[in-house]
Amino acid sequence: MANYEVVVPKLGESVIEATITKWLKNEGEMVHEDDPIVEIATDKVDSEIPSLVSGILIKKLFVEGDLVPVGTVFAIIDTGGSAGVAQEVKPAVSVQATLPVREEPVMAQSQENKAAPAEPAFHDHTSSDTASGTRFYSPLVRSIALQENISFTELDGLTGTGKDDRLTKQDLLNYLKDRQAGIKPIEQQVQVVAAAARVVAPQTVQQVIPGDDRIIEMDRIRQLIASHMVKSVQTSAHVTSFQEVDMTRVVQWREKNKETFLKRENEKLTFTPVFIDAIARAVRDFPLVNVSVDGTKVILHKNVNIGMAVSLPNFNLIVPVIRNAHEKSLLGLVKSVNDLAQRARISKLVPDEITGGTISLTNLGSFGTLMGTPIINQPQTAIVAVGAIKKRVVVVETPDGDIMAIRPIMMMSVTYDHRVIDGALGGQFLNSMVQHLENFDNNQPI
Repeated sequence: MANYEVVVPKLGESVIEATITKWLKNEGEMVHEDDPIVEIATDKVDSEIPSLVSGILIKKLFVEGDLVPVGTVFAIIDTGGSAGVAQEVKPAVSVQATLPVREEPVMAQSQENKAAPAEPAFHDHTSSDTASGTRFYSPLVRSIALQENISFTELDGLTGTGKDDRLTKQDLLNYLKDRQAGIKPIEQQVQVVAAAARVVAPQTVQQVIPGDDRIIEMDRIRQLIASHMVKSVQTSAHVTSFQEVDMTRVVQWREKNKETFLKRENEKLTFTPVFIDAIARAVRDFPLVNVSVDGTKVILHKNVNIGMAVSLPNFNLIVPVIRNAHEKSLLGLVKSVNDLAQRARISKLVPDEITGGTISLTNLGSFGTLMGTPIINQPQTAIVAVGAIKKRVVVVETPDGDIMAIRPIMMMSVTYDHRVIDGALGGQFLNSMVQHLENFDNNQPI
């Protein structure tokens, strides 16, 4: 019988591990090519892993809840088609185990200490040490530690901000930066613990819960959203500017084309692609808004990758990214917006489609909200919000003087990081978007 090893595929940039959330096939069950075998979750997105072959699933090497590195074998499929009895299969060697192990520097020690076995610098998470409390380190963290000559003991002394206090790549990079600046590890730990206490304290207040109330546990996505939002507020100096937009031309254009477009493309024509087009054009006018911050460095992004906030059926939120929006036609933006939004709502996005954004858009008007002050999606430095379009009586300037008119008006805001974007730049960027919308060509084809 021919055995096929199923591995965790590459799941996108910076994704090195995934959690098995649900097995979709049982041992002894027939698996057809392209059948989903397992549901996995990363810190980016949830997805399914399909089988590349047909056969019998004879062995699961991990259970639900296990964290599995990318490239690790997690299941065995017999492609010979014989169900039989599942044979014993040795657990796959994880990516971590293939990394070089660095010994601790040899120091002057007593004869008694020399007799003791040397402690390895890093531990494999599949070993028995895990059960006795040895800390888990991802392959990426281990690799950085090896390159920077950081000992296992030194790693154990660092506070992690990942799940179950796991040490993340960013934790280690922050430590290296602080070490260069002369900050001692214990001082760093005090700072981290103090910051964590400020965040956790409001959640640990003892509450009296009446019998009629119900306790609902946050799901994994909501926990990630909560963590990202708190981190963003602690990181960026948020400032929001507002401006009214006369949407007459855009509304006229959509009303004129929406029915024809629906019949021709079998897709809805929404306002969102027009907003994204206005953002991309405004970024071209003011490129210093399309930046991110790395310590004391400002990274100016060449491409305009616009994140689009999408509300999910379970009231969670996901932000797929329209890459190179500045290079797309209006029709191309319509196609990208509809495709990403549809697949986001049925959990069919891949990790690369929700990473790499340089600026974001949230459409608050979809739910009737007039205006809002959204939180910046780190490491970006700006997010645009659009409210509901409402008919209002406004003063319109004409060559013959001012007149009162009924116009579709929308509130538009941009929330920006005041560390790198001042009010003048934020205001000019917002005004540029407004001008592009108010001077929209309502006769252009789609």
